[in-house]
Amino acid sequence: MLNYSMKLIFGLGNPDKKYQATRHNLGQKFIRQYLDQCYLSLAPKKTLLAEICEVGQGSQKNIFAISTGYINNSGQTIQKLVNFYKLDPQDILVVHDDLDLPVGEYRIQFDRGPAGHNGIKSIIEHLHTQAFHRLRIGIDKPNSPIPTEDYVLQPFSPSEQEIIKQTLDKITSKIFP
Repeated sequence: MLNYSMKLIFGLGNPDKKYQATRHNLGQKFIRQYLDQCYLSLAPKKTLLAEICEVGQGSQKNIFAISTGYINNSGQTIQKLVNFYKLDPQDILVVHDDLDLPVGEYRIQFDRGPAGHNGIKSIIEHLHTQAFHRLRIGIDKPNSPIPTEDYVLQPFSPSEQEIIKQTLDKITSKIFP
């Protein structure tokens, strides 16, 4: 079990149905899968540009959220959530896909640069800091000469889908036992 006392767990992804099963929506997939396991669901909060589920009470509350906007504008939503809930950036865990890790691997890190991830870049720009926690979940690099922006918008293969499901289950049991 990790000893992170997070207040905001934010999954990166794109809102349209056509993106739901893609590599780039892995952060949102994590949030939805975890909440489904707990028999909880997200509710839209239009003024915050997000779908949110509050779990717990008082100072022990965790806010699970996904943006209703596109991944490259994630910073706008995070900034609204931080202002509304009066959070410090170090109270944030951003869950996202990562090309630098093989499928099935993950890393939890703090105070890292965007490493080319435009969603993370947007968050850093809006928060004026990179001092927040990140859960990076591997999607691997493309095997063929496909542009990165096309690769991240592809679905996982059936064998990768099974690995991803097991990985998300493993992460959930370690972070939120």
